[in-house]
Amino acid sequence: MSKPTDVRLIGAELYFIPVQTRMPLKFGPETVSYVTVARAKVKVADRAGRTAEGWGETPLSVQWVWPSKQPYEPRHEIMKRFTALVAERWVAFGQYGHPVEVSHDFQHQLLPRMSEEFAHANRVGGEALSYLGALVCCSVIDQAAHDAYGVLHDVDTYHTYGPEHMSRDLAAFLTPAEGSGVSFKGRFICDYLLKQPPTKLAAWHLVGGVDPLVESDLAGNEPRDGYPVLLKDWIRTDGLKCLKVKLRGNDAAWDYDRLVNVGRIGLENGVDWLTADFNCTVSEPDYVNDILDKLRDHEPRLYGQVLYVEQPFPYELEKYPIDVRSVAARKPLFLDESAHDWQFVKLGRSLGWSGVALKTCKTQTGALLSLCWARAHGMPLMVQDLTNPMLAMIPHALLAAHAGTIMGVETNAPQYYPAASEPEANVHPGVYRRRGGAIDIASVRGPGFGYRVGEMRRDLPGPAARFGD
Repeated sequence: MSKPTDVRLIGAELYFIPVQTRMPLKFGPETVSYVTVARAKVKVADRAGRTAEGWGETPLSVQWVWPSKQPYEPRHEIMKRFTALVAERWVAFGQYGHPVEVSHDFQHQLLPRMSEEFAHANRVGGEALSYLGALVCCSVIDQAAHDAYGVLHDVDTYHTYGPEHMSRDLAAFLTPAEGSGVSFKGRFICDYLLKQPPTKLAAWHLVGGVDPLVESDLAGNEPRDGYPVLLKDWIRTDGLKCLKVKLRGNDAAWDYDRLVNVGRIGLENGVDWLTADFNCTVSEPDYVNDILDKLRDHEPRLYGQVLYVEQPFPYELEKYPIDVRSVAARKPLFLDESAHDWQFVKLGRSLGWSGVALKTCKTQTGALLSLCWARAHGMPLMVQDLTNPMLAMIPHALLAAHAGTIMGVETNAPQYYPAASEPEANVHPGVYRRRGGAIDIASVRGPGFGYRVGEMRRDLPGPAARFGD
């Protein structure tokens, strides 16, 4: 079944924008000092020949999708090449439909095979780009298609996720958990989104593994650019109420001390909530349980402030089907890297995971479908950052506003590369500058994702690749 609103992708331009961090960001086994942000401009056309352009963007976070001891630069180049391959193949795909429908089919019909074939020919020290990495590369085109669709029809993209614009209901994409009593027949994405999304969202601040907490942590080479460096100064400047603490996952004493030290600074400065992120480095539930139990027994106030725990265990759920109910019995346990799509959310739920941390970098389409599956099965939601600067921040914040998270949204690009987003911040100051512990997205308005790109004075490099019209 088709609709007159259906579109297909007929062209794509890809840009690679280098961004240097003002301070290093450590998570898991690696440290980030610079990143390439992939930006795409796509053109869509309907069957009547009307066209529109849209934009998408995501950081190619090599260390997150491909943690390794292999050199950074070869992995980085492989991600850029695969992003260009996705753009080329999507333009050649030629399928009409709503962006959710087209992206879903592309991801299921082409992307796995593309990823596998590419991995055989592009390896670093015998290692290949993961499927999580393939999704990050795919997300920039997926986001741009969603934006262009809204622009073509002169409507907010979030107003297109219902039967007026979509030919398929959720039963065409999702299968409920057995015995859950859930049915997706006749249901659409719009049925699981907030009807009146907020314009202000609580901002989660990331405390990276090498971020200085107190004066004695300073090395003397910290930037003097007008932005805070020490944690207490960030809290006071931005009015922060929520801190996300990156932990090692292989050094229990360090992890416990780090959580306590961050928590105490937070308590002294009016912070309400904490979360702990182990970034897939833990192999046994007892590692997390012991830290939580020690915190409960010795720092009960801080234990009460831990809102949830994020992705301690390896993200390959099928390879590592760890029963995590003992952790989830202590604190809500959220999938992040594991939540490639709703089928992994379904598997995670069967293993005892409590909730899902959504990310637009795994595609807008995949995030929306995971959102619907999780909400239908009573799983709480968060929206997590990939240190999204520039345009990437806007779909990220919009997803959090429409999803109805348990507490705001993670937003850490203002910490690690605030200057990178200055052209966008001149149009949307509340999105990129945290005030009173929150971001304000009221300025995001208009068709598509409401970027208002025409008002942004950003000089892009020449296109790294161009395909189609």
